[in-house]
Amino acid sequence: MSNKRLLNGTEIDIILNRLACQLIENHGDFSNTALIGLQPRGVFLGQRITKLLEEQYNIKNVNYGELDITFYRDDFRRRDAPLEANKTTIDFTIEDKNIVFIDDVLYSGRSIRAALSAIQAFGRPQKIELLVLIDRRFSRHLPIQPNYKGRQIDAINNEKVVVKWKENDNEDSIYLIKNN
Repeated sequence: MSNKRLLNGTEIDIILNRLACQLIENHGDFSNTALIGLQPRGVFLGQRITKLLEEQYNIKNVNYGELDITFYRDDFRRRDAPLEANKTTIDFTIEDKNIVFIDDVLYSGRSIRAALSAIQAFGRPQKIELLVLIDRRFSRHLPIQPNYKGRQIDAINNEKVVVKWKENDNEDSIYLIKNN
């Protein structure tokens, strides 16, 4: 197994600021927009983007929630170990709002398909967009593409993209891990 560092903390910060600016360009003051971090790993990115919008760009009262998609996944019964649900926290209405799903890595598209199903329990959004830190371009099983992407990475099947966050892993970095 070999590890190749793709991005360090400084590079990730630059990407996060660019993504925040793109969101501002498209959503203005966010009065009709909500950000939804997808559990488990999209919440770190979602929290970071929300903090940037509020503290660096003075966007007030950004609606931010977290969505658990565990039991909406089409593979949750196919695993050997039982899955543990994460927490869903959406304390605002999504009805007729612009929703931005946030996840760290877009791989097969199955997590996003699950999120599209899960969000329906909370209402009917006006529009749904997707923001990802990493887009694994050649790995899609479903026709799902991001509206906002930090970096596009061409990884083959025996390679895995691992995003590490200070809050969880004591470092901000992204690695490409090759299983031999």
